[in-house]
Amino acid sequence: MAEQRQDKAALISETRRRFEAEYLADKSEKYDSRDVERLQQDDTWVENYLIWRHDVVDDTLKMIDESLQWRKEYTVNDLTESVLPKWLFENGSLFLHGYDKEGYKLFWFRVKHHTRDPKQQLEKKKLVAFWLEHYAKRDHGKPLTVVFDMAETGISHIDLDFVRFIVNCFTDYYPNFLIFSAKIVIFEMPWIMNAAFKIVKGWLGPEAISMLKFTNKSDVQEYISGEYLPPHMGGTDSFKYSYPPLVDDDFQTPLCENGPITSEDEHESKEEIDADTKESGELSEEQNLNQKKMNSIEQISKSEETDKTEIKPKNAKKALTTFKGPLLHISPAEELYFGSKETGEKKCLIVLTNVTKNVVAFKVRTTAPEKYRVKPSNSSCEPGTSLDIIVSLHGGFAASLQDRFLIMAAEMDQSSGAGVPELTQFWKEVPRTKVMEHRLRCHVIESSKPSSLTLKENAFNIPAKTNEDLHIQLTRLLQINKRLQEQIDRCLWFQQLSVVLSLLSVTVVAFCFYLAYTQRS
Repeated sequence: MAEQRQDKAALISETRRRFEAEYLADKSEKYDSRDVERLQQDDTWVENYLIWRHDVVDDTLKMIDESLQWRKEYTVNDLTESVLPKWLFENGSLFLHGYDKEGYKLFWFRVKHHTRDPKQQLEKKKLVAFWLEHYAKRDHGKPLTVVFDMAETGISHIDLDFVRFIVNCFTDYYPNFLIFSAKIVIFEMPWIMNAAFKIVKGWLGPEAISMLKFTNKSDVQEYISGEYLPPHMGGTDSFKYSYPPLVDDDFQTPLCENGPITSEDEHESKEEIDADTKESGELSEEQNLNQKKMNSIEQISKSEETDKTEIKPKNAKKALTTFKGPLLHISPAEELYFGSKETGEKKCLIVLTNVTKNVVAFKVRTTAPEKYRVKPSNSSCEPGTSLDIIVSLHGGFAASLQDRFLIMAAEMDQSSGAGVPELTQFWKEVPRTKVMEHRLRCHVIESSKPSSLTLKENAFNIPAKTNEDLHIQLTRLLQINKRLQEQIDRCLWFQQLSVVLSLLSVTVVAFCFYLAYTQRS
């Protein structure tokens, strides 16, 4: 695995070096300087282009060149709600909402709300770019599942130019959105559009074609659960698009915000946390050293935090991954690990560390408020201190891949109080531009181990194997498969060439014999 990472790092370095030498010198004015800077700093961005082009640097460079020119042409970095016409958002033909069964965000294209109009085409294309860039910045470019809802559509809604633009956005400009297990779900495509979609397939590469899923009301739930499908698709989602405000994940305040623990579930959770505290006291010296390195600020102010959070596990080992934001460092960085119903693990720990010189107010919201209890969910963190948030499942609920958490944070003035009334007023007045947001998704661990072992592992938030490792292995398998296919194609070509040459040789020999025979006679 270490060799794979080194190989990937070498490819990223080579891509950057060659892009600077072969493209920047001649086309620097064709790129946005912000994109060029990001390309030099964001390894994941470069890696996504490499993955989509099977680690072929020449092809990757061409893709980056086209992508960066497109981004400047459509002023992607400057697209905001205020720049685009309000009617585009009110139309409701494009929006992000819900998740598929694998936890990927759904990008909806309600085709019946789209009509062909050459005068509006550029603005509509910019709306697509706005949504994709909005999601890329918010969720760090995690894969998307595209849903073409073609219910109640006909020949008047066919717009191949617009569909091709959407396809190109995913295959050429945002390749990370369609890598690994993402899908393009096409719901109830009218038979009259079959010919049109044959053309669309020609624009897609083999990887993207394999992602196409043609569905109807009877089988769409193989990919998207009913809770995120509208009634006309056989689901139970009561969501109705409206604007303003901009559609988000519908994060809501979880149960048991900051009040006292009164339920049996929370009482049980507290007992489990105390038990984990006893177990964590038996950690080895090496584990304790790692903990100190990761949370040095927390160790300095440990006594102050104990007073602030009554149910904090004092010696619990913190997650090994950290999101380093401008106001808060958040551990874990991306995923909360819960056990299945069999393993019984019902709680996770989120650690917030204030890296500013001011008090930072924060609040936690979730897409499934009926499932989770969060304590504290609306509070503040003193400068240079850390604070633990306990996230626990309520009652008999189980975590799912579709569940999300949103952590919002903003700096407070020194003169502002930190009580509940002050925080409520603060969140009403703080400008959205000054709010830091970070999202966490849930990961359910299926394990055949005894539940006690699973509990101990999950209490530390340590996954057995990261998604990145699985993605790398999958990519290598795809590369090997591609090489084998190319070798087979070459063998078939040589075989056909040999047959043709053999036939020519036989024909020439036969012709020579015929000439010799005719001359003798």
